Amino acid sequence: MTTLENTLSIFALGGINEIGKNMYVVQYEDDIFVIDCGSKFPDESLLGIDLIIQDISYLQQNKDKVRALLITHGHEDHIGGIPYFLKQLNIPVYATALTAGLINIKLKEHGLLRHTDMTIVNAASKLPFGNVDVTFFRTNHSIPDCVGIVFHTPIGTVVHTGDFKFDLTPVNNDAPDIHQMAEIGKNGVLVLLSESTNAERPGFNPSEITVGGHIEEEFRKAKKKVFISTFASNVHRVQQVIDAAQKTGRKLALLGRSMINVVNVASELGHLKIPDDMLIEPYEVGKMSPEKVAILCTGSQGEPMAALSRLSSSNFRHVEVLPDDTVILASSPIPGNEKNVSRIIDNLYLLKAHVIYGSGGTATGMHVSGHANQEELKLMLTLMKPKYFIPIHGEYRMLYKHQQLAEAVGVDRENIFIINNGDVVDVDPSKAYQTRKVHAGRVFVDGLGVGDVRNIVLRDRKVLSEEGMLMILITVSKTDGQLIAEPDTISRGFVYQPDAQELINEVNEVVKTTVNNLKAVNGSKRTVIRQHVKKSVETLLFERTKRRPMILSFIIEI
Repeated sequence: MTTLENTLSIFALGGINEIGKNMYVVQYEDDIFVIDCGSKFPDESLLGIDLIIQDISYLQQNKDKVRALLITHGHEDHIGGIPYFLKQLNIPVYATALTAGLINIKLKEHGLLRHTDMTIVNAASKLPFGNVDVTFFRTNHSIPDCVGIVFHTPIGTVVHTGDFKFDLTPVNNDAPDIHQMAEIGKNGVLVLLSESTNAERPGFNPSEITVGGHIEEEFRKAKKKVFISTFASNVHRVQQVIDAAQKTGRKLALLGRSMINVVNVASELGHLKIPDDMLIEPYEVGKMSPEKVAILCTGSQGEPMAALSRLSSSNFRHVEVLPDDTVILASSPIPGNEKNVSRIIDNLYLLKAHVIYGSGGTATGMHVSGHANQEELKLMLTLMKPKYFIPIHGEYRMLYKHQQLAEAVGVDRENIFIINNGDVVDVDPSKAYQTRKVHAGRVFVDGLGVGDVRNIVLRDRKVLSEEGMLMILITVSKTDGQLIAEPDTISRGFVYQPDAQELINEVNEVVKTTVNNLKAVNGSKRTVIRQHVKKSVETLLFERTKRRPMILSFIIEI
């Protein structure tokens, strides 16, 4: 993408038409600013993949222009990709204190802490970058220390809301700064980028403070241990669990590395208030009367290795779920996680626990969303009064609904841009238009490998998982290509070999015939043998089984 003089360019490298791996870019001439750098967990089709992050090829190609990585808040879909980003592009990072604390945990794990230029900001900070000044405003969400970001450019102001809701009675009394938002709007907003997650939900979102009473009520009703699982980063919810435990005379144990990390960082920064004698170690749980114990754990989204999943399968050291224990899932499943969550709930019922889950029935009031509903989205639009609007952070139906909300409060339809990752909205002093693209894609993290797993590898993994494989060992003479031993066929994940010896014998006969025929025609070229053996065996197996396993042939020349 070439630099356009006196033109503002805005695009996303993640977070559009998807939930997760958020990354947005604001560029004015030769100044590039990156907003958020999240990661996304894979769905079940991406076998073996640990994380999905953004392809930052464009930023690497323009690395001399990239000025800063600015973070709105500390959720994984906004900070999870930062270590991988900084390994490729080591630029200054700006974040609020809690967000920086959570990022630093990741940087330490990746050995990057000492090499990263991290600056703490707050809602009053002002950062000058040549022709562009950056300021912030306070919002609230399901994690403390959230900010929106404002870019003051020579041709106008760009506002990125971050994830937000308008909770006027938050648990930490840190209400959104509506007056500052109104002042920004009064001074004129050229472009607004606003999140769209709950654009389909009418009305206003309930306050987080309403959850605390419901949690306390269940703690009082519980006859034995209480297990409660929520997002580790939902610090407000964690505080309400601590308060409920204190009021009902229960000690609290923390399970799950991310929960322990977040609680440590949040308490150090004053976002959590924990009585001195409240926390106990997991090994102490079994030594106490069950009615005097509560356990706060990770795993509310059904993650297989998280604490709740291991508890549900009786596979957690020192702590177990026993009959009549109460288990509360104080969150709602992210789309795609429903099956894993359901499996855990079933397992908990098998353990004869009392399970509170879902958005209805006994679980009513145990969770409220951290994202703005329709009336709150309209309020943000009304406060900012943007000339141009780009809905972000959501799937297409959410972006489309947000467009309708913007029209309803007076934004001209031709000034609203629903874009895909990589689509560039250019804004000059007279107009805005979307006619260009930059490269945008996804990069897979698999163990220590970043980007080394591509679609062909995933295709092979899919075949292996669904159809299995056959390995065929073929021993031939190095001089004339003649078979000098019987073929040896090994099945893995295809058929159970002792019960399918007849089929394996047929495969071996086909291999012998194919190799002998090739000897007379083509000699013993390895590539030719492999190709013809694969084709012959594939045909036989499909005729016999209607299945297409992966076939690997190994030629041994003697």
